[in-house]
This record gives sequence, structure tokens and C-alpha cells, in this order.
Amino acid sequence: MEADGREGRVDADPADTRDVMLEFSMTPLDKGAAVSRYVSRSLEIIDRSGVPYRLNPMGTILEGTWDEVLGLVTQCFERMRADCERISVAIKVDHRRGRSGRLTSKIESVERHVGRKLQR
Repeated sequence: MEADGREGRVDADPADTRDVMLEFSMTPLDKGAAVSRYVSRSLEIIDRSGVPYRLNPMGTILEGTWDEVLGLVTQCFERMRADCERISVAIKVDHRRGRSGRLTSKIESVERHVGRKLQR
């Protein structure tokens, strides 16, 4: 946590700040119940991008600039729609000007309040 009580790293140049966290899930609706084969292709795109991310059981969280994270979602969508007729996409965005490193700092802040490490 910063001296001002806010989580995340304060970046000197806001233009270079990865101050957007985007959580999304993208699922083909026409491929049956087992879709990890299709979802894994999105993770290949994300992992190769160099953008910080966290995979969770219900989606993926990206941390970057607005253009970086939306660009990755677009790439994932284009790849999935190449062979999927119907796709469900859910997106949630958190922008905090001048703050980056929040993939970990937000969790660390909660752990400080709880007084212990939480299951991750």
C-alpha cells in the first residue's frame, strides 16, 4: 500500500501506466459442455502478449493500458469466432488513474486488513 493509503504503484508518467484491470470470460455456446480446448487458445494469446494476467476458474484478469487489454480481448474473440458460431463474452473493467501493479496489491491490501494470508 502506498503512503497515501491507496493500493498499487504510483507511476510517474500516467501515459505509460497499466492502470486498467479488465476481467473477462469468453465461452463458445455451440461446442457442448467441455470448452477448455477453445478457452486455452485465448490463454495462448494472452500469455504470449507479455501483459500481466491472472487466470481463475471463471475467467481471466488482465492488467494493462486500455488499448492493450481491449486489444487482447479482441484478438481472443477473433480467434474464437473463426470456428464458433455463438460466443458469450462478459467483461468488467476497473480503471484507476496512475496506479499499476494492482493484480497483487489489491489482494495484499485485503490480507493486511484481515491480518493474515488468504487462500489464492
